[in-house]
Amino acid sequence: MALPAQDERTMPAVVLGGLDQRPLEHALTELHTLTEQYGYLVVVCSTATPERVVRRLHTLRSLLESDRIALFRPALPPLGIAVLARQLRQLASCDLSPGVLASAGRLLTHYIHAGAVLGSVARLDRVPVGLKAHAKSWVPGSQFAVLAHPEPQLERVAPGVTLKGPEFNTWMLVARGQLQGDWVAGLAGQWSVHGLREVPLPAESPVWWGTARMTEFCSYLADLSVLYQLVTSVRQTACHWCGLDVIGDRCVFCSATPPAYEPEAPRALEQRTPA
Repeated sequence: MALPAQDERTMPAVVLGGLDQRPLEHALTELHTLTEQYGYLVVVCSTATPERVVRRLHTLRSLLESDRIALFRPALPPLGIAVLARQLRQLASCDLSPGVLASAGRLLTHYIHAGAVLGSVARLDRVPVGLKAHAKSWVPGSQFAVLAHPEPQLERVAPGVTLKGPEFNTWMLVARGQLQGDWVAGLAGQWSVHGLREVPLPAESPVWWGTARMTEFCSYLADLSVLYQLVTSVRQTACHWCGLDVIGDRCVFCSATPPAYEPEAPRALEQRTPA
């Protein structure tokens, strides 16, 4: 799902739709045209994306023999994926090299809190679910609050129940599926978010969460200056294989890992009072 632009500087998104349904040569032409137009591409997709689509992406990249296309599949729920993609679109307007921008995605995942309220956890396999939760999932009217990232947490919705939230200021997105209730609005108040906005539910969310009876939410950093400061404060190195400047322990374009690297812990963000 391509989210609306966060501000006037946010770069537009390109949605690669129906890759596995269109003729191979059509998809190949589209990807080649995009690469020539923009220079480098970072393709962000969910772990719930069908494997036939992922295989087609790898096939297209191989046929183009291009080291300018990065395939990035972070372990985030679909709404978190959409938020991360928009953050990269924001940063694309800054003076960051392609390698740094692509590898920034792995850094920014640390600052995304993504979860959902579910009407059933019987088919949930992305977060550990105990036997009691499975049993209660069959009780009519039961709802479960689940945090999938950064630390898995599952609680049965009840008065006073909450989830561990971020220790820095964020905004929150909410995408409603086939589940009634305003529990997420109360969670937003407990997390002291700047504001709450609603967006359509990503098409892959019911697959990722194992049910359509859900409300997905994601807390994230929206300020471009904060995102830029986070990325530029991390040590940059040149990939020993392709030569691109990167941050972190792996080049997203060629997947090479530096011979010796000590990963830096994510920076703690200072609390800031909204203007």
